[in-house]
Amino acid sequence: MTYDSAPTDDELDEFYADLRWADLYPLWTITDELLTPTPQPKAQPWLWSHKTLRELADRALRLIPVERGGERRVLSLGNPGLAGTPYAAGTLWGAVQCLRPGELAPAHRHSPGAIRFVLEGDGVWTTVNGDACDMRAGDLVLTPSWNWHEHTGGAESGMLWFDGLDLPIVQALDAIFFEPYPELRQPAPEIHNVSLTTYGDRERFVTGAVTDALHPGHSPLLIYPWTDTDARLGAIAAQSDEPMVSLEYVNPLNGASVLPTLSCAMHRIRPAAHTHPVRRTGNTIFVVFAGSGSSVVDGIRYDWSAGDIFVVPSWSAAEHRSDEGADLFALSDTPVLRALGLHREQHLDEPQPVTGTFTPRGA
Repeated sequence: MTYDSAPTDDELDEFYADLRWADLYPLWTITDELLTPTPQPKAQPWLWSHKTLRELADRALRLIPVERGGERRVLSLGNPGLAGTPYAAGTLWGAVQCLRPGELAPAHRHSPGAIRFVLEGDGVWTTVNGDACDMRAGDLVLTPSWNWHEHTGGAESGMLWFDGLDLPIVQALDAIFFEPYPELRQPAPEIHNVSLTTYGDRERFVTGAVTDALHPGHSPLLIYPWTDTDARLGAIAAQSDEPMVSLEYVNPLNGASVLPTLSCAMHRIRPAAHTHPVRRTGNTIFVVFAGSGSSVVDGIRYDWSAGDIFVVPSWSAAEHRSDEGADLFALSDTPVLRALGLHREQHLDEPQPVTGTFTPRGA
């Protein structure tokens, strides 16, 4: 065979047709698509307004029962850049879940790990492997991978909370498992909040974010009360003059993130403060727990207030400001990026020029 003669157009056409037939892809034609200079996530920066979420959740409460099969009354955040996939970002599931007074969301378990951050309501508890965790506004509750869990509404009130799962990551790894509990619920526990009683006196926050500790297991502490989070944020703020103070919820046994795949953090923005823009690999969902303000993500301003949820995709420049002060809960896939050696940050010195303002659905 000789290699010095130029191929004809017909030879090339036949060659590429044979590659397609053999389910082969010539790398030399797709290198630019696969190896981009920076991350190019399909997910877009986006914001879901509390007004729209609350109105549709109220309608779901009236129209949709919770029963075996459907399992949960959940409105999943679908990022418009993901072509109809019910994910807030390429690696993160985000949703709002609502429960009527006295209602039971049946017990089940699944390989994706999940967190619950309570937006409003009282008198509800999530039972995780037999431990009934009472839920109040601002609390973080864990339902780790393959732990049995159900949600029980109190007799007088229902609840609305944010659900975050690593479901897209687990699906990408072809590792989804799901199993309903043999009965509608687990045996009723005699006492609630066993994990909090057992581990609640240990250090369970780190200032800023976890940087060193990695662990394949989940936190044995299943509930992180808002009262403790609020007090810790206040103490950090009293000793700092930074525009935003942050903490990450951690495993009290080893200081790792609460789940091996998910990082949970709380950020407190001071009144009249403005943070510098930062880019990070990995995706982040922000839930506005209190206050109001705005974030500039890749040059577009997103105005937000309590109950709004917005997403910052991988390597998008994001900065935040608030006139009155605000508390933002954040869910990210950072533990996965760190475990794989792919976590990277870039801090920018100057604010981004604002080229437009986002208008949420229903505004």
